[in-house]
Amino acid sequence: MQRRLFTLAALATTLPAPLYALTPELFGAASAAAVMHVSTLLEQDPATQIAEMVVMEAYKRLGMGLEVHKYPGERSLVSANDGLMDGELYRKVGMERDYPNLIIVPVPLQLYEIVIFTRDTTFIVNGWESLRPFTIGFVRGIKIVEASTVGMRTEAVPTMQQALQKMTMGRTDVVVGNRASGLAAARALKIDDLRVLAPPLASFPVYHYVHRKHEALVPRLTAVLQQMQKEKIMERIQRQVLGEALAPLP
Repeated sequence: MQRRLFTLAALATTLPAPLYALTPELFGAASAAAVMHVSTLLEQDPATQIAEMVVMEAYKRLGMGLEVHKYPGERSLVSANDGLMDGELYRKVGMERDYPNLIIVPVPLQLYEIVIFTRDTTFIVNGWESLRPFTIGFVRGIKIVEASTVGMRTEAVPTMQQALQKMTMGRTDVVVGNRASGLAAARALKIDDLRVLAPPLASFPVYHYVHRKHEALVPRLTAVLQQMQKEKIMERIQRQVLGEALAPLP
């Protein structure tokens, strides 16, 4: 028996990480989940960095690792729902309605705020319909923006930097997206005249999701994240990331 266990362990180390993570029938659920492979959108923005640091700390407290894989648009959710990934890094509540294999971990990671970015365009913001007269840039795969701009003139791109670049070239009138992500992208691109219109179009918490094959992890992750809330870990991570991402350039 000991020799068989040793052989399986040795075999596991020779497999590519995603295959090992997705083979619980061979190695056992606990061993297979030693590293969780989760998907998210392409861009490394402050919101994604915050979510990754929070979720990584949660898995670390469970004696597990986290590896984040970045995909364009819909591919991130499809990969998680189909079981090619172990979960989705962070999304808003309700994703299980369209992606039934995903299970929410019901502790918010951060508050996600959707705003309008402009340079020369000015108007009164009164909900999503305010955008109808304009050509709207946004990051492909952000479901609330896709759903709320159906029938409007839109330009979807893989990253916030690309969305802002299109606006500076006159290809779009406005960009809609996460406040911190847009400000960080503008800082990186050295766009000094970016304006954020008020009020926000939406503000909502985002959550980690796991594939249903890891359903047994949900209570443990919930307990760990709740403890992290009590310790104000999320707040500290947000202050750290936003302080670095939005600090003035030298």
